[in-house]
Amino acid sequence: MTQIATLPTRRDEAWRYADIDAVERLGLAGISEWQDIAVPAGETKRTCMVVGGDAPEVTRIRMSVGDGGRAEVFATSAGDDYTRLEIEVTLGKGAHFEFGGVTIGGGDATREFVTQTVHAQPDATSNQIVRSVHWGTAAGNFLGEIKVARHAQKTDAAQDFKGLLLEAGASANAVPQLEIFADDVKCAHGATVGQLDEAARFYMAARGLSPEMARRLLVQAFIGDAFVELEDEESREKLLEAALSKLEGKL
Repeated sequence: MTQIATLPTRRDEAWRYADIDAVERLGLAGISEWQDIAVPAGETKRTCMVVGGDAPEVTRIRMSVGDGGRAEVFATSAGDDYTRLEIEVTLGKGAHFEFGGVTIGGGDATREFVTQTVHAQPDATSNQIVRSVHWGTAAGNFLGEIKVARHAQKTDAAQDFKGLLLEAGASANAVPQLEIFADDVKCAHGATVGQLDEAARFYMAARGLSPEMARRLLVQAFIGDAFVELEDEESREKLLEAALSKLEGKL
């Protein structure tokens, strides 16, 4: 029997916070395409991207990392409409996956990162850092799933999500998921959501900084964590500027 493809709904765990109306506007063709990336054993592949525009956008990447290989993905999501970056990674023995992402913006858009990291072999590591800054009624989401196979001993996996809400109507959602079948592993995750440090803003204002500059510097310090592991300074600056430019004239 031929299986008929259907659009996802919020009943699907990976789409529970998605903008389903925007998904329907995209249609099946807009969410079905995957980019396949293979990282050979012992090699490193780095991908840096700015995603999002003035129309719904879904980018889906499927990666396989060979033994001892390293895959790095760094992204800024700053679209004015629904924007989703989805990554599936399968790690070989001793491989590493590094992800650093920032979702930022206002309006009523939903911006989200969805990752599934499969530790298929022993001694692999992964680290994911996501920062979310939103205002208006916008939402920033991170759904991160880590799967550890039964024989994937010595796995070391971490996720860290922090959300910064600049207005009361905005939201940030984090859904960490762990599926662990090995017993000698380290898997950690953390999630916090808060507002700008008013004491820090007062301190900066007292030293002559405008409210706009103080906000920009505080947000820059907040989102900078996501790109700490990005060694290419030029790429790091482009990702930061793409994020910080969303602040101009928005509040």
